[in-house]
Amino acid sequence: MLIVGGPVPSPEHHRVGHPERPGRVEAAMAGIDDLHLDEDVEVVPGQAAPLDRLALVHPPAFLQELAAFCGAGGGDLDPDTYSTPQSFEAARRVVGAGLAAIDRLKVLQAGVAFVAARPPGHHALADRAMGFCLLNAVAVGAASLVAEGERVLIVDWDVHHGNGTQAIFWNDPSVLYVSTHQWPLYPGTGAAREIGGADALELTVNVPLGPGATGDALRRGIDELAGPAVDAFGPTWVLVSAGFDAHRDDPLADFALSSGDFAELAKTVQGFVPRPGRLALFLEGGYDLLAVRGSVAATLGELLGAPYDAEDPTSDDRSGAMVERARAERVRAIRSAEELEREGPG
Repeated sequence: MLIVGGPVPSPEHHRVGHPERPGRVEAAMAGIDDLHLDEDVEVVPGQAAPLDRLALVHPPAFLQELAAFCGAGGGDLDPDTYSTPQSFEAARRVVGAGLAAIDRLKVLQAGVAFVAARPPGHHALADRAMGFCLLNAVAVGAASLVAEGERVLIVDWDVHHGNGTQAIFWNDPSVLYVSTHQWPLYPGTGAAREIGGADALELTVNVPLGPGATGDALRRGIDELAGPAVDAFGPTWVLVSAGFDAHRDDPLADFALSSGDFAELAKTVQGFVPRPGRLALFLEGGYDLLAVRGSVAATLGELLGAPYDAEDPTSDDRSGAMVERARAERVRAIRSAEELEREGPG
């Protein structure tokens, strides 16, 4: 069973010529249609998330400021991020779609959820919109689960590092954040040495990879760097920041993945899910519409056991060296943290 949160194309949140556009959700939904799931799809409409749920992540003062800015006509929040008069409410519906999808999984205790909504969210900090993102939907979903006593794994395979999600949960022992991403690239965070705060050491796992990285590098990074951390953490829920801009056809980055690679990533992540009905994916980046369509179909087809057409997975001889560099930097950071802990204060 596929639970679709949304869809929320948000045509009122749109700037002509901007890559973050309503067609992205339409492409994702076309990918779902390509699977011919029929009665095995349930759409859960996205209502505006309650302010108290947003406040689990975003301070009320920031929410008031963003609402007022949009209400006054909107405009540029930074050189990359725009808003319209309706953008705050559109972003609230994205978060609401995620919460509704998670709630439906709790009832069914089965299936997979996919939040087909925009604008994306993983760059949004607690108190700042950035990187096309206004509110951090995956973070609010995770924080809501943590408030209920759950332990949440977030896997972020968007080609850009999810700096907002990392920062929000940097010192939270109930959330394990794993990211594969191009390095160097916007927003400049996500070094392998970034391993979490004092109360959550080793609960941030970054796998930065160079331009041209292929799917085997991402899979190996998740298996070898994140796998042991996931085993030790023991998540009760898994959320995915499912960006598809690592596809080789995407115009905003330089990875070389195929749609088949996203199916393989989905298979890897599915292995971390502790029981049925505990996996939800949130649409993040992805700006080539055909690539989004094919990658969504491959990802969800793999998770649901539905037939799908996909490009062959990719590999490259450089992948091992890329992952080893990330591993070495992470190991050095862990050892340094352990030495500081042994030395104690002063």
